Amino acid sequence: MYSPDLAPIADSLALSSLVAALPLVTIFVTLGALRWKAHLAALTSVGVAVVVAVLAYGMPADLAVLSASEGAIFGLFPIMWIVLGALFLHQLTVVSGKFEDLRATFHLISDDPRIQAIIIAFCFGGLLEALAGFGAPAAISGVMLVAVGFPALRAAMVVLLANTAPVAFGAMAIPIITAGTLTGIPYEEIGAVVGRQTPFLALFVPLILVFVADGRRGVREIWPLALVVGAVFGAAQFVSSNFISVELTDIIASLAGMGAAVAMLRVWQPQGSTEAAERLMSTHDAEDLPDDAPSGGGNVAVEARRELDQVAQRASLLTRGRIAMALFPYLLVIVVFCIAKLVTPVTEFLASTDRLVEWPGLHGAVESASTIYKWQWLSSPGTLLVICAIIIGLVQGVAAKRIATEFLTTAKTLRFAFLTVASVLALAYVMNLSGQTQTMGHWIAGTGAAFAFLSPILGWLGTAVTGSDTSANALFATLQQTAAEKAGLDPNLLVAANTSGGVVGKMISPQNLTIAAAAVGLAGRESDIFRKLIGWSLGLLFALCLLVGLQSTVLSWMV
Repeated sequence: MYSPDLAPIADSLALSSLVAALPLVTIFVTLGALRWKAHLAALTSVGVAVVVAVLAYGMPADLAVLSASEGAIFGLFPIMWIVLGALFLHQLTVVSGKFEDLRATFHLISDDPRIQAIIIAFCFGGLLEALAGFGAPAAISGVMLVAVGFPALRAAMVVLLANTAPVAFGAMAIPIITAGTLTGIPYEEIGAVVGRQTPFLALFVPLILVFVADGRRGVREIWPLALVVGAVFGAAQFVSSNFISVELTDIIASLAGMGAAVAMLRVWQPQGSTEAAERLMSTHDAEDLPDDAPSGGGNVAVEARRELDQVAQRASLLTRGRIAMALFPYLLVIVVFCIAKLVTPVTEFLASTDRLVEWPGLHGAVESASTIYKWQWLSSPGTLLVICAIIIGLVQGVAAKRIATEFLTTAKTLRFAFLTVASVLALAYVMNLSGQTQTMGHWIAGTGAAFAFLSPILGWLGTAVTGSDTSANALFATLQQTAAEKAGLDPNLLVAANTSGGVVGKMISPQNLTIAAAAVGLAGRESDIFRKLIGWSLGLLFALCLLVGLQSTVLSWMV
């Protein structure tokens, strides 16, 4: 049985951590500096991780490869299965024509693109994160922002930035439940502490979205609504996670935030809406055309203006029935997921269909490692989304043959995303099972009481690599608990900090960069998006580190 050595290089945890970090350095350098395509960067990093596992950690080569294979399969199912289900659902609404009515409905709420960024990316995206997670908000919200006039690059930035505060409670709070399962701490207690951290992000994220959408001028003109939505969203997160239900936190917060926006727009209207729309239109060719595009060859702005005019015209023709049918897909998803997650007999039935697979050749060969793959063929959110999509397609008048065709077409469109995500999860599994992740974590934990300030970095790191706050908690939650106990800190605080730190790492993960780029039509330009977002991710991470550090000392009453 392979037993990881946490300090294989000269018995030094520091030197071993430097070697263990090579796969992560590889993926960030190739993606951010060398601007490789995401799937090539991820594949290269997997290769580096395997080499480090075999040569530095002494892991048998067959176990390293088998670890990568388990991670790759997990990346495809359930993670990319969820994304495929969400995009398949969206594509059927496009084919039926009801997506046109949906974006026209948002246009009715406000024709100001900066407000639409808040409502679509932050509030509606938060709802999608609550229901599905795993990239669905970036995919669907990104398409919607492009439809209402946003340049593709800016749309991708907005949806990835918006997908921060909701992530901790995403997919019915799976990241928090996972942390509770691994640490033995009641997940309600972890969720309550997370609900005293992420609301501070929620307060400022809408302002950041407005700044990205329209710069300082936009902030000056939209800040009242941005602050109100952020404050209501954050307050709802706190109340729900501490007093109602951790699982329903994002649903309650998203609906509260959207309701606050609609209510405020009845008594307050922004200035400069038309001018803001014109400014966005004028940036299409400059932002969305690749750097090597011929000068004067762009017609992106012309097409975007024509599309926005069509949205406005369609909005003027909407009836209550058409609005209800446009909202039907998402209402159905909310109902189905609430039943599946909250109605105990249904939840137990779905769970009973799960199949546990002992990974061939790997199970029992690695000490203290989970090598049992759970095949959630029916209970997976992806399966529920596919079922919802088929129902929606039939209700909205799409022929059965066309439904099947669209499913295959959507899968083909995501083929490079499949490869990227499978590679990233393969990387995570190799690093985890070989001991590379634990080496870095123990080295950081050796800082003692100062670890409270640094603890969100582990969550950020784990989510940035895997694209999943759930995976980050799977990697580091127990380590956070152990480090806290050794340093005399509150384990609940540091496990929660791991979860909260992960939410600001998601925007730069290769998985989500790929999904967002594919959704807005910028496949292959993930590096451009990465370079635009890395500063925001690090800035928000620093703010979280400062908050957690204070919560471990002078603000301990918050915990």
